[in-house]
Amino acid sequence: MAEGGLRLDPLAEAHREALRAACAEDREIWPIYAISYDPEHFDDSFARLRSRAGGQAFAVLLDDELVGMSAYLGIEPERGVLEIGNTYYIPRLRGTGLNRRVKDLMIGRAVACGFRRIEFRVDARNARSQAAMAKLGAVREGCIRAERITWTGHVRDTILFSILAGEWSEAGGS
Repeated sequence: MAEGGLRLDPLAEAHREALRAACAEDREIWPIYAISYDPEHFDDSFARLRSRAGGQAFAVLLDDELVGMSAYLGIEPERGVLEIGNTYYIPRLRGTGLNRRVKDLMIGRAVACGFRRIEFRVDARNARSQAAMAKLGAVREGCIRAERITWTGHVRDTILFSILAGEWSEAGGS
């Protein structure tokens, strides 16, 4: 998937070291993620992400520089539902509109492939990601209490957001 200088490539072994460096730029963020990509946990998390059943991870490249990652998770074609998550961007690009551009590509592709519902699951502690979902026009459906245990052992409440294909199309795709 590509648009302008932005490209989403299927995450490959060739991306490992550049993504490791990108993820190491903000070591303080990982405690609010379900999975850590900090230097101590990176290799195991990277391998699990690439081998995850029912998903497709992407390296986010801007002008050929690897600047983050995102993924389709829980892909269920028979239900027409998938989740977008496991998103991380290097600190200098947060708040620049990059997330909107990436999500536009991913949601647009999902809708074009026949998915009718795109979900986003956000840690209740992650106010920045919740605000980003609201800016996308995603509907906050509620809180799934004690939904998962994160890598730190924290029992996480998850805020569920969604965008329906019809809503996306009516909005002109962005």
